[in-house]
Amino acid sequence: MKTPLFFLLIVALELLVSPLGWADAQFNETFQNAAQGSALAQYQLGRMYDNGQGVVQNYSEAVKWYRKAADQGYARAQCTLGVMYDNGQGAMQDYSEAVLWYRRAAEQGYAPAQSNLGVMYMDGLGVVQDYAEAAKWFRKAAEQGYAFAQSNLGVLYEKGQGITQDYVEAVKWYRKAALQGDADAQFNLGLSYEKGQGVALDYDESLRWYRKAAEQGMAPAQDNLGRMYSLGRGVDQDFNEAMYWFRKAAEQGLPEAKLHIKALEQRGYTPMEILWQSIVGASIGLTIRRIVLGRFF
Repeated sequence: MKTPLFFLLIVALELLVSPLGWADAQFNETFQNAAQGSALAQYQLGRMYDNGQGVVQNYSEAVKWYRKAADQGYARAQCTLGVMYDNGQGAMQDYSEAVLWYRRAAEQGYAPAQSNLGVMYMDGLGVVQDYAEAAKWFRKAAEQGYAFAQSNLGVLYEKGQGITQDYVEAVKWYRKAALQGDADAQFNLGLSYEKGQGVALDYDESLRWYRKAAEQGMAPAQDNLGRMYSLGRGVDQDFNEAMYWFRKAAEQGLPEAKLHIKALEQRGYTPMEILWQSIVGASIGLTIRRIVLGRFF
């Protein structure tokens, strides 16, 4: 039986408009615009090389095009170029160069760059460590609603680094970031409620925020959620559920979670059977963890 001609035509048309063909066309158009000097296209082309979108991934080419856009004052490209130097992708790792580009973008009011610059001051990378400067740049980004900076500003308020210690302010900024879905802030807000620090002690609220962070895959939150179940804080005591969350955290390599699992198992616990009735935080080697600040673009 012969294949109908119209069917062959349809197949040919599908091949012409395939995702691969579309990606090639998009790359060619972006390349042409970038070559003509469009800062936006240069940045977009850098992203395509960075992500291997429509072209073989090439960090060096990504840096080349980011730099062209950055030299024209395009803030997003400046920040991203800073990230490349920060991570040593497509260029030799150079924290001073990263700071230079973060600062150029930050001074234009670009919130991710302000946040990244804050982290550099926080960690003393490419600059002399200066918590007050870190707080300044975090605040600039936080006041624009940038969740990551809000979370970090909360940490500085809680620790009293570069700023007067203020637990209530810490909770305020954690909450702003947590409501945007920031897992670190959700974890820290849960911890604040559990400790009654900057807010009235409330195990129900603590459990709620730990759960939100845990469901995003944050290992310390998973571990703390397991602990809440094991202690019956804000929830009925449930060792099966506790073990479930401890294992989630342990699978990510969290040492505390591994200790908690071992402690439960040594007391005769198995996932299907509870052979003991009480547990206290000290008996499972509880360590309450804080977030580690990071950098994004």
